[in-house]
Amino acid sequence: MKIVILGAGQVGGSVAHILASEANDVTVVDANTERLQALQDRLDIRTVRGHASYPGVLEQAGIADADLLIALTDNDEVNMVACEVAHTLFNTPTKIARVRAGSYMAYQEQLFRDEALPIDVLISPEQLVTDYIQRIIEHPGALQVLDFADGQVRLVGVKAYEGSTLVGQALRALPERMPGIETRVAAIFRQGSPIIPEGNTLIEADDEVFLIAARKNTRAIVSELRKLDKMVKRIIIAGGGHIGARLAQGLEDRFQVKVIERNPATARRLSEQLSRAIVLQGDAADENLLRQENVEHADVYCAVTNDDENNILSAMQAKRMGARKVMALINLVSYVDLVESSGIIDIAISPQQATIGSLLTHVRRGDVAKVHSLRRGAAEAIEAVAHGDYKTSKVVGRRVEEIRLPPGATIGAIAREDEVIICHHDTVIEADDHVILFLTDKKRVIEVERLFAVGATFL
Repeated sequence: MKIVILGAGQVGGSVAHILASEANDVTVVDANTERLQALQDRLDIRTVRGHASYPGVLEQAGIADADLLIALTDNDEVNMVACEVAHTLFNTPTKIARVRAGSYMAYQEQLFRDEALPIDVLISPEQLVTDYIQRIIEHPGALQVLDFADGQVRLVGVKAYEGSTLVGQALRALPERMPGIETRVAAIFRQGSPIIPEGNTLIEADDEVFLIAARKNTRAIVSELRKLDKMVKRIIIAGGGHIGARLAQGLEDRFQVKVIERNPATARRLSEQLSRAIVLQGDAADENLLRQENVEHADVYCAVTNDDENNILSAMQAKRMGARKVMALINLVSYVDLVESSGIIDIAISPQQATIGSLLTHVRRGDVAKVHSLRRGAAEAIEAVAHGDYKTSKVVGRRVEEIRLPPGATIGAIAREDEVIICHHDTVIEADDHVILFLTDKKRVIEVERLFAVGATFL
């Protein structure tokens, strides 16, 4: 696939890295020579320096015969105009744009269509990150909570807790431990390495376990792997920017929410927007302020300012002072690796990973309805739609045990209309099933795409 990416920042660079590693023809456009050089030094891609929405620059980047345009600059207007230019002058088939401003997103149905602004897919990193954080807060004890099939199916990542009922148990014992609740372990990561789950596999303390289940069962499942964490009541959000404001708005009706914002004007504006949350003007890293606001009683402390270092330091401070769970928004990938491996913060939130999953949904070949990038891009969870029949498809009409999955791939669940089916070896896949797969090795994704491709004889 020929892809033009506009913007060589954190998200654009991460997307270029993933797409180039999958044998796509990638060209990156940016006005910053140093950013482009840094990408070209480590990736097999083309780069073009220039203003991302200028027709001449887009033409130089090869937009005339590109299959996909991904506009990821940090300027909404540039991204929107670039999609307009690509559509009007070059008839580019698919156009994806990052649009951050809530003022635009509030009118997306009227604005973003062919007769107005021809953008096929809108990506709002702030909203994706906000949704991601909210799901974690709603599932105490979970490291990740990811939705599939319009929310019918959830993939939950948890760390197995010493003393929980399942540690030391074989996976085949799951039905006995959770009678009436269907679930499947999709993958286990032990000390960073994947373990293929089989019936005799034992769960060990500190394993990172990914389970698939119907949405209604996820909390019960998390409780079996951990001592059930107390329900969340008190939340402190550090940072009142785009993400902090959206998060406070989404949580204030159900939780006791406090927002700490350094900028007086932003704090004042946010206090007018929120109806129940308390807005405090001050420095979230100020120990005295945190003590005054009883951070030791906070169930969740979430640092989401625009400064990685400030987020890390304030979250560490809150943890040291007694906050039960701390999260930090971290843009720099090297910081995410450092923080996660050291355990100094409970959950490191990477905007790139949330954004990349949404982008990959539209890059994958075949009918892929959802992609979630996991473990910093090394693994993936995919929702693929099965088409065809027994003659034209490699999956339809076949039992799971008959399907030649690549090494490290497991089929965890099927969404069939309004029914969620947890897969076993004898489960038969039918046409139009939404099949949720877990890949511990992202390099095998092409083999999965081929499995769900329909043969030439299918009409």
